Formats: sequence, C-alpha cells, structure tokens
Amino acid sequence: MTANGILQVALYFIVLIAAAVPLGRYMAKVYAGESVFLSRLIGPLERWIYRCCRIDREEEMTWKAYAGGLLLFNLAGFMALYLLQRLQGVLPLNPHGFSAVPPDLAFNAAVSFVTNTNWQAYGGETTMSFFTQMAGLAVQNFASAASGMAVLLAFVRGMKRTLSQTVGNVWVDLTRSIVYILLPLSLVLALFLVSQGVVQTLHSPAMVQLLEQTKDEAGRVATSQEIRLGPAASQVAIKQLGTNGGGFFNANSSHPLENPTPLSNFAEMLAILLIPAALCITFGRLLGDRRQGWALLAAMMAILIPLLGVCLWSEQAGNVSFQQMNVDSSAGDFQSGGNMEGKEVRFGIMNSALWAVATTAASNGSVNAMHDSFTPLGGLAPLWLIQLGEIVFGGVGSGLYGMLMFVLIAVFVAGLMVGRTPEYLGKKIEAFEIKMASLVILIPAAVVLFGTAVAVVTKPGLAGIFNPGPHGLSEILYAFSSAGNNNGSAFAGLNVNTPFYNTALGCAMLIGRYWLMIPVLAAAGSLARKKVVPSGAGTLPTHTPLFVLFLVAVIILVGALTFIPALALGPIAEHLTWIR
Repeated sequence: MTANGILQVALYFIVLIAAAVPLGRYMAKVYAGESVFLSRLIGPLERWIYRCCRIDREEEMTWKAYAGGLLLFNLAGFMALYLLQRLQGVLPLNPHGFSAVPPDLAFNAAVSFVTNTNWQAYGGETTMSFFTQMAGLAVQNFASAASGMAVLLAFVRGMKRTLSQTVGNVWVDLTRSIVYILLPLSLVLALFLVSQGVVQTLHSPAMVQLLEQTKDEAGRVATSQEIRLGPAASQVAIKQLGTNGGGFFNANSSHPLENPTPLSNFAEMLAILLIPAALCITFGRLLGDRRQGWALLAAMMAILIPLLGVCLWSEQAGNVSFQQMNVDSSAGDFQSGGNMEGKEVRFGIMNSALWAVATTAASNGSVNAMHDSFTPLGGLAPLWLIQLGEIVFGGVGSGLYGMLMFVLIAVFVAGLMVGRTPEYLGKKIEAFEIKMASLVILIPAAVVLFGTAVAVVTKPGLAGIFNPGPHGLSEILYAFSSAGNNNGSAFAGLNVNTPFYNTALGCAMLIGRYWLMIPVLAAAGSLARKKVVPSGAGTLPTHTPLFVLFLVAVIILVGALTFIPALALGPIAEHLTWIR
C-alpha cells in the first residue's frame, strides 16, 4: 500500500467513528421515546401514522405477537412488490415500455428486496420501470431496513427488562426507525449525491453524439448513444444507509451516474457502515452501560481491519503471471500498479478493496468494482466476511443482533471453561437461549453449503458457470453465501437469471432472513422473563479487551470450521494454481 492509500483508509475509519457516536446517541433517544431536535417536525407525522393505522403506541406485545406482526408486514411487502413487477407493463411511469417481469425473476426480486438482500439477477435500467423502482424497490429498502432495526430493539428490551412478558410494539419500532432515522438521513444523502452528479429525474433517456462512429450488434453504423436516466439518487441513498445494496443501474455503484466522483464514493462507503456502527453506541446507551457497545464495535473492527489488509495486499500485489512475463505491475508515479482488472480507474485499488470489504462486512451488497476480477485471496476476504454471518457490522439491526448471538455463545463457552452458569448483562444464559443462538449461527451455514452442493451436482446449476475450475466453484459459493446471509453482492461470471437460481437463491434468502429473526425474538422473550442476577466475583466482564479477543476467537473458529473446506476447494485452490 502507498502512503496515500493508508491515509485514505485511516481517514475513512476516523470519519466513520466520529459520525457514528452522535448518530448512536440520537437513535438511543428516539428509541427511548425522548424528545429530539426533529420531534417538532416529525412528531405530527408519527402521530398521524398511528391514527391512520389505528396503532396504540402504548400497547405492548409478547415476542410471538411481535414476530407475527413483523412477518405480516413483510408478507404484505412481498405481495405488493411481486404484483408491481407482474403488472409493470400496464402501470404508469414506464417510459421505456418495459413488459411484465417473468414470474421466477419477479419472485426472486421481491424476496430479495423484502429480506434486505437486494440480490439482483436483472439489469435495473433494462428491466424495471420508474414506478417499480420507486413504489416497489425503494419502499422495500426502507421497510426491510426498519424490520432489522425492530428485531434488534426487541432483543435489547429482552436484555433490559426483568420478569416481563413483552418486548415492545413492532408497529411503533418500525415507524420510528423509518420516520426519525432512515428518511432524514436518506434525504440529506440524496441531496448531497445530486450535488455530485447522481441523476434524479423522470425524464426520458438522453441521446448523446458519439465522438467516433461505431457499429452496433447488427452491424449498423451508430453515431449516437442512448443513456438511461431515472430517479437514482433517492434509491442510492437508502440502498447504502439501509444496507440494502441494490443498484438503480446494472453496474451498481461503478456506474458514473450512480457514483460519479471521489466525494460521492466516500459518502456512499461511509453510509454503508454508518448506521450499523452507530447502533453499537445505541445498544450501550439503551442498556445503561456504554462500554458494552464499544466492546462490540471493537470486536467488529478487530475482524474487519485485518481482512481489509489481506484484500488490499493481495490486490496491490497484482497478478503473479504478470511478474513471470516481466510486466511491471508495481505502483509508481504513472500507474497504480497491482490488479486493476474490473476496477474503476476513478477509484483505484484502495477504494475498490475498501468498498468490497465494507459492503460484505455489512449486509449491503453494493459494489464499485467487479469482485469476480479480484485475485483469489482478494476475493476470499469479502467472501469470508459474508460467511461469518454478516455480523461484522452486518445489516442495520440484523448485524448487531447476529453479533449478540455470538456473544451468547462466547459467554456460554467461557462459563463452561470455569464451571459457572454463564451470564450476560445480569441475565443467566441457559439451554433455550443457546439453542436459539445455535440456530442463528448454523442455519445460514447449512443453507449456503447445501445450496452450493446441489448447484455443483445438477445440470441447471452447472449450466450457469462461465469459468470452470476453482473459480467457478467460488462463484457458486459466493452466490449462495450472499443469498443465505442476506448480502446481495455477486462474484459475477455466473448466469443466475434462470428458473433454478432464481428459485434456489430466493429460498435461501427467505430462510437466511426469517429463520434467524424468529429465534432472536424467541431469545428476547425468554430473556425478558428472567430476573437480573447481581454480579459477583465470578461474573465474566463482557466489556474488557480480553472478552473482545475471546469473542473474536469464537467467531473466527466457527467460521473456519464451517467454511474452510469449501474455501480450500475454491479461492485457496485457485491461489495455489497461481503460485505454482
């Protein structure tokens, strides 16, 4: 890495923490029902929503009622988005005259956006109308993000309450997440992106004259080009802030109309991790022990930064084959050096690698470079971050409650080591909580490995591979890892717009989202019913550097035992063929 690259990485994390602290305090006040500086402006809107929907904001719910309301909310969103796509051809704001989306693709896209995955087996500007993008995809970006934040809030209440049967009101949590947090932040970011050149318009495509004549696919002379436009900035803002990731354009955030400048690139990268990092601060403040939130944030950083280093080192080292051909791939005054294949010259290796690990650490999935073109080890880093369970920051809400499940496992293991009943924040962690945490950890892994295994032994699965050998396996493994862990990014180089992959990946997304939410809510309900046990001499402190290191070790151990065999057949095997 160059000194400039190190400076940019350091600046990114400094700004991230500096912005996350005040945002975390603000969200803690919002969720505690306290007055904030936006209350006078947004309060009437919140109360109007409650009146229209006949919501009693004081009504409390058991974890089962909370889960039922959340599932009903998401089911309604899925049905609405599916119908929008199937009826797209007769709906307004369709200047390109797009027809209905095919059933299997509509199912896949609807599941993808409702589950906060935003896996895209289609090109946005060539498949979805403006109306579908705005009324369907963008709306679900808000709703799916708020769903993850709501589950986290229920779990926090379960940790904080004693001898209680309830964990909050799902409708209030969803409403506050959207109107007080996601909408204001998205408005600010969208306006900034427009100032940088991100398009936001309902006008027809722009026609531009080419500098040189060329020929189209039919061999006809072409002197102009049609450039698709649309309401991109508003969707880009929430896709990043809500860790959604679905691009308005097929090229996602490498498209110059979706991410035109270094400043827009920095702002979008910052938005990916902003709310997940701030929620760690919110967690500590809601529990009345800020050290707990900082400990979780430190554990996330302790995993993210080394893997970022691996990705940066591998990409900057470049292709070993170039060295064997005496091609100079070192960084210098006139070249960036390293592996620039699949990367935007505007952003270079550092910003591409930083984006790759940020988007896979969070449950985001947006890209500004082609992960398929990364070196084997450079691609392994983001792939493994996904496979760890989207807990290193992770999705808004879902990342932190996933990390908290690992915390329960860590204190359980620590309790076994010293022969004491494990406790976390004064609550005894017993068999039921460990079973629920085990489901959260094991189910995504089972979905990923089972789906990959089926794909590599069936004709429909193998038919989509463009790159044979270890790299082809990596592409399939990445696809199911991304779907099963609700990330949404892709290695590319794999044709997934087929009935087999649309259905298989859609099912993986459903299982990876809701079979995790329900165990987390069940654990929240169980913890809420327990009393607080006073800490004693044998109580394990969970805010110390020692516990942070122990937690990181547990996470890496589980990830290693689960996925190392598959990784050995994919990116590791490919790397070994490079250095032979």
